[in-house]
Amino acid sequence: MTLDGQPINHKIKVLVVDDSAIVRKAIQEELSRERDISVVGTAPDPYVARDKILSLDPDVITLDIEMPRMDGLTFLRKLMKYHPIPVIIVSSLTASGSKMALDALSFGALEVVSKPSASYSVGDMGLQLAEKIRAVSTVNMLALRKEAMREREGGSEIRTVSSALSETTNKIIAIGASTGGTEALKTVLTRMPANAPGIVVVQHMPAKFTTSFAERLNTLCQVRVKEAADGDSVLNGQVLIAPGNFHMLLKRSGARYYVEVKTGPLVHHQRPAVDVLFKSVAKFAGSNAVGVILTGMGADGAAGMAAMKASGAKNIAQDEKTSVVFGMPKEAIKTGAVDQVLPIDHIAHAALSMAGSPRKKDG
Repeated sequence: MTLDGQPINHKIKVLVVDDSAIVRKAIQEELSRERDISVVGTAPDPYVARDKILSLDPDVITLDIEMPRMDGLTFLRKLMKYHPIPVIIVSSLTASGSKMALDALSFGALEVVSKPSASYSVGDMGLQLAEKIRAVSTVNMLALRKEAMREREGGSEIRTVSSALSETTNKIIAIGASTGGTEALKTVLTRMPANAPGIVVVQHMPAKFTTSFAERLNTLCQVRVKEAADGDSVLNGQVLIAPGNFHMLLKRSGARYYVEVKTGPLVHHQRPAVDVLFKSVAKFAGSNAVGVILTGMGADGAAGMAAMKASGAKNIAQDEKTSVVFGMPKEAIKTGAVDQVLPIDHIAHAALSMAGSPRKKDG
């Protein structure tokens, strides 16, 4: 038996941890439809989960963060310290749920999926969860943890570029990210000076979570960070993050760049999609743009980055060593549209340099 032309050597073993029996059953039923995934066990709380991790040796854990006895965040921190395993957070769409989910991502979780709601069905959750399980199942968590520790010990200070950037008027930096992107974006954006060019970002993230994500980044960065609203101007010193479940496109009126936020079909199973943003940047910013593709699964952003390159933009991809999942950068590199492949902590400086340099036409 094969999946997408690749032989299936073994099923991905998943442990589902949630205090709700209804949610545990729903996740188990949805994942049972996937021929390459097997739910090997469920747990109603972290204490039961701890024993099942030792006995079942799962490849991936889905984790609720609002649980009795021991909350999911405390459990996650202990897990990442003593027994690192890929973790996907399955969280409610409440304000507190989204904030806790962001904490979980900073503590080592790799992805977030929304629990079913009035507008988000169990089937939608199942499809997204299965995709994310496949993406994170091969991540080397021990290596990732060592890299994170090296970063903290080697220099936790925020390094920024303080040049005047006198030539950044009407320049745009467009960034796309998915799995592992919340931490990667934090690394890039905290290194941006207050007078950086206007930055537009698509991070694959469920609805509601992008609000808390933007608010949190805004407290850490010299640039202003906000969740984009339809019609927002793209301004120097400001970052606009596409809201979850909406595409974001760059538009231009005279000398003014602004964003259009709208619904529409999923692209690469995503909304927002990086390709939608990048193709609009190619059309309206052309050689005044710098594209950045960060860690993430799949190929979203590759075609858009190729369009940006064809329109005269310069492009950067995160390297394999510092990517949680090298899918999106790898696919962009394959197109030949990437000018530089860099570790995550070098990307901000390179993007600023590209944005501040006069453009030279090929030939």
